[in-house]
Amino acid sequence: MQHIIKTVRELLLGAMVVAAGSGCSKFLDETDPSNFTMDNYFTKPAQAQSAVNAIYQSLISIPTGDYGGAPWMMLEFPTGLANTEYGQSVDNLNIRNLVNTAENNHGIQKWTSSYRGIGNANLAIEKIPGINMDEATKNKLLGEAHFLRAYFYFDLVRIFGKIPLITGTVTSTSPEIYSPAAAEEDVYKQIVADLTAAEQSGLPWTDAGGRATMGAVKSLLASVYLTMAGYPLQKGSEYFQLAAAKANEVITSGKFDLFTSYDDLHSLDKENTGEHIFMVQFAASNWTTSMDFQKFILPYTKNISLLNNRTGAIYASDEFVASFETGDKRAKDRQFFYNTYTLTTDRNTTIALGGNYLYKFFDVQANTVTGTSGLNFPLIRYAEVLLIYAEAANEAGGPTAAAYEAVNKIRRRAELTELSGLTQGAFREAVWRERYHELCYENKVWFDMVRLRKVLNITNGTFDAFEGHKFTYGPVLSKRELLFPIPTVEINNNSNIDQNPGY
Repeated sequence: MQHIIKTVRELLLGAMVVAAGSGCSKFLDETDPSNFTMDNYFTKPAQAQSAVNAIYQSLISIPTGDYGGAPWMMLEFPTGLANTEYGQSVDNLNIRNLVNTAENNHGIQKWTSSYRGIGNANLAIEKIPGINMDEATKNKLLGEAHFLRAYFYFDLVRIFGKIPLITGTVTSTSPEIYSPAAAEEDVYKQIVADLTAAEQSGLPWTDAGGRATMGAVKSLLASVYLTMAGYPLQKGSEYFQLAAAKANEVITSGKFDLFTSYDDLHSLDKENTGEHIFMVQFAASNWTTSMDFQKFILPYTKNISLLNNRTGAIYASDEFVASFETGDKRAKDRQFFYNTYTLTTDRNTTIALGGNYLYKFFDVQANTVTGTSGLNFPLIRYAEVLLIYAEAANEAGGPTAAAYEAVNKIRRRAELTELSGLTQGAFREAVWRERYHELCYENKVWFDMVRLRKVLNITNGTFDAFEGHKFTYGPVLSKRELLFPIPTVEINNNSNIDQNPGY
């Protein structure tokens, strides 16, 4: 576990250097704080702010990486719904073909960056209470730290299963250095405790600068409860009720709404507002990082963008796009996907691209005018909250009028007929299907597959059992694919961790 075995000073230095040097996160604009010692740091309000800012940096790794891809993609290829033009990316291809290994760089990056974020959160939560500063500001910073720690652990426990649960700072002599893997239920208890603490911290409902908010906290907690209701914990009805209640708090707050146009999903002017509850923040000033996820969604050889880095690393399968209902606006060109675009040399000439690329993340201004992107990456949208409510309310007591309205808001925007008169079972599958289509390529579908043990059969619209489901291009899901392999380097460094079955 070399990536989380750090002395307190090493964690501090890593946190402060990242906070000072990054131009990626729009609210991270720090003076150089590197001239410190353990005796003089964590004494001033600005240092509390820097410590929390450093936690956000680990979010940046979710959609970014080298030409081969990013951790975001590792959760899209095992759904069977994504394709790639970038044949040199063994990491992507192995996951897509269900022959993943513990040496996969995406898994290593996900594990490393998440535990770095957790380490920085632990440090902030431990040290900020001792700083003499405005109590309301202090509580909000602690709320952000608790939220972010919960976010990282929620990803890790769903991806890797039993993982080390570390909630304090560690030194070279700490027994936590070689922590055994905690039971999944214990990790979830910590996630709920962190989010409950964040709820009580006085965070605002929204924040135009992109910091964690009450809306993000309650939305994530609703998702956590929904997951706990299903596999692997199978807590059932009580947790469906908790999920519905928490999602309803977000809905009835009146602070969020669906955008009227899908173009707003990838508009710089709409970031951190309206439908966008929580996002990874990027700034155009640092193009080498902020361009990373743009390059992945651009066709490799079609010359439609001012950006030089175009890899075609991920695009939607034709079969998945065809699975949308007839007339669904989301499946039309330049809504959620794009299959035509204009040439950089002649914007009056439109060409066919030969595939369905991901328009919901496409920075129009960067690709056609500026050549530099600061577009944020979405992590939590209001559409997801509506669908959490619809699913959870139905499981708790059948399809209520409020549950229908939650899913029908999304269907109306897609120009589809509203759902009505369905049995509980039919409504259940209608909402599952809606999640596939509305939240596609946002790192939601694979998590749904695992918590439900069900997979949408995109050729006939029904749901198959997870084990035995066959992708349209051949590979068949097995029990092994319910978890990702723990990176080999972590297994080698900590004998108290066992590899997941089948790897």
